[in-house]
Amino acid sequence: MRLITPAFEFLQEIDGAAMLKRLERAGRVCYKSEGKITDSSAGQFIQNIIKRGHESVLEHEKITVSIVCDRGVTHELVRHRIASYSQESTRYCNYFKEQFGRELTFIKPCFWPEDSARFALWRDQMQQIEHTYNRLIEDGATPQEARSVLSNSLKTEIVVTMNIREWRHFFRLRTAAAAHPQMREIAGMLLEGFREKIPVLFDDIFDGGR
Repeated sequence: MRLITPAFEFLQEIDGAAMLKRLERAGRVCYKSEGKITDSSAGQFIQNIIKRGHESVLEHEKITVSIVCDRGVTHELVRHRIASYSQESTRYCNYFKEQFGRELTFIKPCFWPEDSARFALWRDQMQQIEHTYNRLIEDGATPQEARSVLSNSLKTEIVVTMNIREWRHFFRLRTAAAAHPQMREIAGMLLEGFREKIPVLFDDIFDGGR
């Protein structure tokens, strides 16, 4: 059994400056102000349309990321409808094979310290789940049958593509204090990464979970 923490990676090269220029070019069509485009005008233009709530312009650009988290988090993630998803399948992945180290991988819950009694109870249960899953496979069960014993804490990988407007909507909801702690954990990591790549598009979003 392996215990890991959530992670993500961008699956495309992110050139924030080029993205802003493309968004500016699209947005200025609305005002027929293309003649005002300069080498440095994109950032201010995008800031202004965000302030005015003209966020439909932001739908012209998208970002794809790969997220490693627990399956419980993905149940909430896929409720964001204006997006595309490709997720690791427990129907077809046989975790008893050498490809997976013949073990299950779980995401450590962020809300229990590792030296706490609650974390110890959780870890013991994950070990029992792994034992039961492996026994079922050894007994001839298929992965789609054996997965019935798997936990929400099981590690999964999901590739997510959203346009910029939908990412902003995602961050506003999922970094809020009311969001589930594990969803807020990965959303906060993503928001930090997005701000680093293209700060103008996400600087105004407050991470309420931190």
